[in-house]
Amino acid sequence: MRGGTSKGAYFLAGDLPAEPAARDELLLRIMGSPDARQIDGLGGAHPLTSKVAVVSPSADPHADVDYLFLQVAVDRPEVSDRQNCGNIFAGIGPFAVERGLVAAGERETVVRIRMVNSGDYATATFPTPGGRVDYTGDAEISGVPGTAAPVVIEFPPGASALLPTGHVRDEIDGVQVTCVDNGMPTVLMAATALKVTGYESPEDLEEDTELAARLRAIRLKAGRLMGLGDVSETTVPKLTLLAPPRHGGAVTTRTFIPVRCHTSIGVLGAASVAAGLRIDRGVGADLARLDPGCDRVRIEHPTGFLDIESSLGTDAEGRPSARRTAVVRTARKIFDGTVFPRAAAAQPLGGPR
Repeated sequence: MRGGTSKGAYFLAGDLPAEPAARDELLLRIMGSPDARQIDGLGGAHPLTSKVAVVSPSADPHADVDYLFLQVAVDRPEVSDRQNCGNIFAGIGPFAVERGLVAAGERETVVRIRMVNSGDYATATFPTPGGRVDYTGDAEISGVPGTAAPVVIEFPPGASALLPTGHVRDEIDGVQVTCVDNGMPTVLMAATALKVTGYESPEDLEEDTELAARLRAIRLKAGRLMGLGDVSETTVPKLTLLAPPRHGGAVTTRTFIPVRCHTSIGVLGAASVAAGLRIDRGVGADLARLDPGCDRVRIEHPTGFLDIESSLGTDAEGRPSARRTAVVRTARKIFDGTVFPRAAAAQPLGGPR
């Protein structure tokens, strides 16, 4: 399925090995990793198209289904469960109806979803005329050709602190940053602080080896400040460079995963950026063009924009906290069938059978 601006393979948990190592080994073969082209599998040779959703009925009374997101590396034999994906999330509700995990409503269906990676919850609301998932519609999202039915995703306030370091600003390697977590641990920085404009293409930014080295060092230190420990083998926190908007939005962004520049921006990353822009004295507050009377924040990215409904309040100790976060995405079923993974590597002589 295509979910938002990502694409991935959606599985019922019962159709995959229960043991994580065996499951991940199978998914590498299914997606065609490690191979920069993923020529022998389903992957699309890019992190945005090498994703997996594992869905199961939920035992949690607050959720209908559990959603485990897995990022399958393209050119390395790695599968990570250290982050969520809000774009792939857009297809979870329709998939749950397709597979009979949730009964469809006559006009629309609301599916309560627990994100296994973080323990957070969200709801997906989408049209089901006559009790069937309808993938057609007139909703358009930037970065995806054509239109499809809207999927409204609403995230309740998270249990984690919006400012995981406890500070509005921190300084890392001489760069002012705001570390924010509104569903995705994200480090906000002014692009000019890294000696770039923030309007460069992803390809140009990826070719800047000096920038990559600085980003790598900042990310490792930010991970520890945010309570994430050693992040050298993970893709979180995300790093987002901010610049003034060019096309009528609130801000221009360039996001790195972990040092590869995203061609758009993830839903949860955008939710964290939108919340961060509203924090008084935070990095980006002086760059953003926000309408004080409107919750909508339009975040510009390399291939268009993403609109986030975002508002903040304060917690019992007077610290900023997320009050509401919602986004409209679309999803479309691309195919439904059987995948034939390549054969497993032969075991060495005398090894397990």
